[in-house]
Parts: sequence; C-alpha cells; structure tokens
Amino acid sequence: MSSARLYMDFFKGLWKENPVFRQLLGMCPTLAVTTSVLNGISMGLAMTFVLVSTSIVVSIIRKIIPNQVRIATFTIIIATFVTIADLFMKAKFPPISKALGPYVPLIVVNCIILGRQEAFAKKNPLHRSFLDALGMGVGFTLALILLGAIRELLGSGSILNFQILGSWYEPWVIMILPAGAFITLGFLVALINVIDQRLKKT
Repeated sequence: MSSARLYMDFFKGLWKENPVFRQLLGMCPTLAVTTSVLNGISMGLAMTFVLVSTSIVVSIIRKIIPNQVRIATFTIIIATFVTIADLFMKAKFPPISKALGPYVPLIVVNCIILGRQEAFAKKNPLHRSFLDALGMGVGFTLALILLGAIRELLGSGSILNFQILGSWYEPWVIMILPAGAFITLGFLVALINVIDQRLKKT
C-alpha cells in the first residue's frame, strides 16, 4: 500500500470530497447548529467520533455481514455510537447538548456516515477505512467551524465570547437565523468552486 494512496484517503475529505462544500451532504446539522464556533466544534467532534468508530467496526466485520441486511447492520452500528456520543454529551456538557438539541441523535440518519460505510468501509481494510472516516470527519468539522465563525462574527461581533468587532459594529441579526446559514453556505460553496477551478488551471 503506497503512502500516496493513504495520504489521499485522508486528505480527500478535507477538500476534493469535502462532505459539506463539495458533496453538500449533512445539510440539516450544517445549517441548523452553526450559529457559533462552539456549536460547530461540538457537532463536528460528535460526527467524527461516530463516523470513525462505525467505519472501524464495519471494516472489521465487512466479510461476515450478509449483503441483504448490510444497511440495517450499518444503521444499528451507527445508532450504537450515536447513543454513546449523545449520553456522554448530556452527562459531561449539558449546555452544549441542549444547544445542539435533537441534531446529535439525528446523526443516526445522516447520509455522510451511511454513505461512507456503503462506499468505502465495507470494501476496504481497517487502516484505509480509518483514514477515510477521519478525513471526512475532520473535513466536516472544519466546514462547520468556518460556517459558525462567519455567522457568529457577523451575527454578534464576537467569536467564542471574545469581542472581535468593537461597539461601533451593528450585528447582522440575519446571520444567526436560518436565512443566514443558507447565505453563508452559498457564498462559501461558490468561493471554494472558484478556487478549485483556478487550481485546476495552474
């Protein structure tokens, strides 16, 4: 196994196949929870934990999963790790759990996780499945942090409760509303597409 291939297994999730900006997957939590950087980090870490853990288990048992029940099997495994993540957050970080609301339990039906099991983990060995899941999870987390940072900065003038813009700044309330999420995501997707096109020409 070449190191270049392993490198691509991880880094494709950061840019080329970023689940948010390139594949437009997981839009429900992406648009709903990114009102702040902290929410983005928390949701991203929960998603990454579930994605990596599920991919590891699926890769290990992939040869003994009957094809007819593979989707049900994947869902049960995903639900197990989602429950662990949800209970942990409720026990250790109640305010964050409350802020994220139902979106952590809804990771069970997130198409990013199920899609990676179907497209990658069930076909590849453990080390490649781990890197693929980690890359996708990190890419998802970075996307949520970026969205959260822009919306929090423009919506309140601060990031992580640190005032960035002075008292002169009039917060854009729309940025912490659903409309602000769509506007921010649209601009970022367009920007990333422009950058990608220019990189391909060089």
